[in-house]
Amino acid sequence: SRERITISLRFGSLEVIGHSNFGSIRATTCVYKGKWIYEVLISSQGLMQIGWCTLNCRFNQEEGVGDTPDSYAYDGNRVRKWNVTTTNYGKSWAAGDIVSCLIDLDEGNISFCLNGVSLGTAFDNISRGSGMAYFPAISLSFKESVAFNFGSRPLRYPLKKGYQPLQDKPATDLMKAHKLLGYLNNVIKMDVSEGKLVERDSSTWQLQGEPTILITLAHIFNNFSPLMCKVYLVEDVLMSFLLGILEGGGAVEAHPLIQQLLDLMWLLMEDYEVHECLKQLLMSLLRAYRFSPIVPDLGLQIHYLRLTIAILKHEKSRKYLLNNVLFDVLRSVVFFYIKSPLRVEEAGLQELIPTTWWPNRFNKEGKESKEVKNESSEERLRRRAYERGCQRLKKRIEVVEELQVQILKLLLNNKDHGGGASRYIFLNKFRKFLQENASNRGNLTVLCPPEYMVCFLHRLIAALRHYWDEHKMKNASALNSEDAYVPPQLFYNGKVDYFDLQRLGGLLSHLKKTLKDDLASKVNILIDPAELQAVTMDDLDEDEESAVSTAQRPAAALAIGGALARPSWLSSPTLGRANRFLSTAAVSLMTPRRSPGSIEKVKVRTLNMEQRTEEDIEGSRGNEGLLLGKPTEEPDQPITKNSLLEILDGIVMMYNLSVHQQLGKMVGVSDDVNEYAMALKDTEEKIGRCPERRRDICEELLKSQKVFSEKLNHLSRRLAWINVTIYSKEKMQDIYWLLRVCIRTIEHGDRIGSLFAFMPEFYLSVAMNSYSALKNYFSPVNSMEELPGYEDTLTRLAAILAKHFADPRIVGTDIRDSLMQALASYVCYPHSLRAVERIPEDQRISMMRNLLAPYEQRPWGCGFGYRYTRLPHLLKTKPEDANLPSLQKPCPSTLLQRHMADLLRSDQEMAPSFLNSVLNQLNWAFSEFIGMIQEIQQAAERLERNFVDSRQLKVCATCFDLSVSLLRVLEMTVTLAPEIFLDWNRPSSELLLRRLAQLLNQVLNRVTAERNLFDRVVNLRLPGLESVDHYPILVAVTGILVRLLVDTDFQGAERATAVLLADPCFQLRSIQYLLGHTEPLVLGMTSSSADKKHFSLQSYTDYISQEELAKVEQMLGHLSEESKQAAAATLPTSEEDLCPICYAHPISAVFKPCSHKSCKACINQHLMNNKDCFFCKATITGVDDYIKPATS
Repeated sequence: SRERITISLRFGSLEVIGHSNFGSIRATTCVYKGKWIYEVLISSQGLMQIGWCTLNCRFNQEEGVGDTPDSYAYDGNRVRKWNVTTTNYGKSWAAGDIVSCLIDLDEGNISFCLNGVSLGTAFDNISRGSGMAYFPAISLSFKESVAFNFGSRPLRYPLKKGYQPLQDKPATDLMKAHKLLGYLNNVIKMDVSEGKLVERDSSTWQLQGEPTILITLAHIFNNFSPLMCKVYLVEDVLMSFLLGILEGGGAVEAHPLIQQLLDLMWLLMEDYEVHECLKQLLMSLLRAYRFSPIVPDLGLQIHYLRLTIAILKHEKSRKYLLNNVLFDVLRSVVFFYIKSPLRVEEAGLQELIPTTWWPNRFNKEGKESKEVKNESSEERLRRRAYERGCQRLKKRIEVVEELQVQILKLLLNNKDHGGGASRYIFLNKFRKFLQENASNRGNLTVLCPPEYMVCFLHRLIAALRHYWDEHKMKNASALNSEDAYVPPQLFYNGKVDYFDLQRLGGLLSHLKKTLKDDLASKVNILIDPAELQAVTMDDLDEDEESAVSTAQRPAAALAIGGALARPSWLSSPTLGRANRFLSTAAVSLMTPRRSPGSIEKVKVRTLNMEQRTEEDIEGSRGNEGLLLGKPTEEPDQPITKNSLLEILDGIVMMYNLSVHQQLGKMVGVSDDVNEYAMALKDTEEKIGRCPERRRDICEELLKSQKVFSEKLNHLSRRLAWINVTIYSKEKMQDIYWLLRVCIRTIEHGDRIGSLFAFMPEFYLSVAMNSYSALKNYFSPVNSMEELPGYEDTLTRLAAILAKHFADPRIVGTDIRDSLMQALASYVCYPHSLRAVERIPEDQRISMMRNLLAPYEQRPWGCGFGYRYTRLPHLLKTKPEDANLPSLQKPCPSTLLQRHMADLLRSDQEMAPSFLNSVLNQLNWAFSEFIGMIQEIQQAAERLERNFVDSRQLKVCATCFDLSVSLLRVLEMTVTLAPEIFLDWNRPSSELLLRRLAQLLNQVLNRVTAERNLFDRVVNLRLPGLESVDHYPILVAVTGILVRLLVDTDFQGAERATAVLLADPCFQLRSIQYLLGHTEPLVLGMTSSSADKKHFSLQSYTDYISQEELAKVEQMLGHLSEESKQAAAATLPTSEEDLCPICYAHPISAVFKPCSHKSCKACINQHLMNNKDCFFCKATITGVDDYIKPATS
């Protein structure tokens, strides 16, 4: 499988990345005697087997190193060693660890070290002798990556006695480099005036320009420069020397010697030598930072970051590194990452947080209870001691974070003297970085891991806000960073590249064609017709286009931009084809005041995303830069520097790429703590109940208690680290700030009408996801309600959801679904529901109108017997079983319900179409559910062993839940606007009531029949069908019937009763079943089945009030009496006179023009969805009453 492994000489080392299921690779060097060592730098902590193998070993996609007789491996993911068989060995590894692989061919054993600590001998008596030579080898699964060091660089950990690296160190060059560095040090300490060496502090040395010194240094560098291009010497000699300068402590500025040395290097070395030396130096620093173990004071990480800052403070070096190294050669985002320790004892967290604590009070749902009023004094002391330990940890981590922000402030500096400022180089590289991560098609080596992206996002927000507020201090009219937003013109003027990302209105190529007139009239942006055409002609070759477009271009367009012959940047692979049309080459300003004939010439600059200058971004006189094409709706107030706006846009995109996903993933540690805490509490309760005579049980429980306590001690310290680095109050404020940025950006974009369609979808996604993160991921640690302006933000987000979930400018089905789900979630919680009620009334009514147009599942909370959060039949199970279905506690909004009632009453067309869609959907959902439980029942009754597909069970449960929800929607509609069904002056009322009665009877017959299909499947209690039970569906049906038959006037009840009894499916025993009235004993029925406990609403006293029960009894009495009278009055009907479709009602309608006949109920229901005749498919033009002719 070697062809499926990527091997790249990245970071100056052999990096191996898995591109197959389980690929293996071995080195090209072998050993057959002596003691040898090599190091493996673990970049990801997944499934890998690292060790040694012989030439005879054959590997495949299932078997790798350690799975054959003469191969030996260590696997820190599963904490095992492998040699055909496997046993426990070593410790678990994490990304950022270093594994040392040692082989002693004199003694015949193999051992491993993790971060320099020996794990002991793994294998002894390995095969040796003739033909037995061992190669370093690895097997790893898809996307896993490691880097090998055979000795081309200094080994990270000291050599064990007698062991040698596979590659000899360059001893001669090392000796030369150390001597030359000694000479350099001596020159720095020389006093020219006295002509001798003097003792002085070299760290404050200044290059004064004395000829003697310069000539001497030039001579030293003549020999020193070639050595500084070798990675081993840069790391072992130069980096160690520079770190030594900073060891004294103090601010980085207090050590100007590093700046002086960099000046000397640029002065006395060839450019290619300086470039290679700086590249290797940064690589070594990044590697050292990434693979240093976590120590209590984070001293190692701080040390390497301080040197990185010192180097980046040097302007010429910073610009070279930004242009060529930081984003192109190495993953510089690593500098902004603080790795989370997997083994807390090695990170010193036991000393830092000596007292551990975890929640031990839980509510019925198995979630942590926030009430601390019942906390004992011992618990309170423990919690406070734990919180103090967390604060100590936070202070240490904040030191590292501040250094990381300093690095970004240097990279975002726009005050450089020579050439373009660092910020503009960073901006172009940052955009390319975003593109590589947004495409998802890129090489795995360039994709940034989400855990790095989270840290990068927070540091970048801190640096951005620093420069934003600094600009505000100098420009009083500019906006504060607290009020930041991205102006809408960035989305349509083509100055910022959004690659192939989806816009709200669809693809850019579509938007530019449909909205080109709006662009011209509203924001004075003219799109060249030739460019418009070229983008759609995908079959044209890029180079052919550049030649053809000049010839095809109209003279007016040539006058605008001079020779606009499709500049080279339009063919750049870094830009999506669809995005190119809006380039400055294709966009020009129109001034409405001038005559169309006199078109000004506009200077056009080629804007390759990696070659843009300060003028292209910030603009100059007469050039608005990134803000070209400002709409009239935008205020004239300047926002901030244009470059900061583009960085802000990039931050929002970063959150969407992988940050939100990672925030959700890390919550898992908190969930683990809760699970173990509940298990420990449960075990302690069992110990308290355990009888003294059962010592065997008591001992087992005590062992379990010890295991859970140890695990919780470990997890609570690990959680402290995660809460400080990911979920701290400051990080929460960053995400909240980002949410507010998105809200403001969407509000400004919404004002520009049709051009809102140009906004990338990710702005809406980030607005929804960041709110979700604040509510679900941060709230256990910090309270959302304490955030400044929280209520106002909640209301503004509610207004966005209410307005845009049915916005015709948004076409993507995924983003529309997300908006709908976000709104549904929003109205499920009291706090956010109140925010929906606070939005302006016209927006609320518009939202309700949009909700009623198509059917979607809607929650509401005023239903009959609808006060449960967990289904009653599941309450006997332990509350800590979090996998069981539970519901959000109902929180009805009478305000929104009133809007709904008004709309249904006032709009004569809306109510029938809405209810028709609900009834159709209910019919489909319940029919599908019955069909699926038939299949499940048949499978369960087969004698042979069988398994029901879990996906089928999930779909079945979903259909049931959907049916219940639809019945609740019908209940709400009947409650709010009963006249839609009962006022027969409305044209569709009678039909809707008949359809409703038909469906209710079908549901009742299926669910209430004893020992039938539904009953048997419910009694099976299959995993996945926990939500399927009699109670939820029967109380929903009962709620509708009670409202129609009891809670209404006499005329309404009479109509409803008549329609219900007239339906041929009506059975009085279904209504009797609700109150536990059983059928009489049938011949042959066993006593056990007769004694079986029957369903009855009366047994649900916690969920159904006495008033509700009284109404059900009243309804039963009413229907019993009415059904007797109806039976007595019914006249027999001959079969010929029955409707040929339903065979339930007499023929009462005749179709025009074909004269076929049916009952009115069937034809009216048919005409709601179809205008063709049942029988002959002729188009029906009218329906007349049918009167049976008198028989002769």
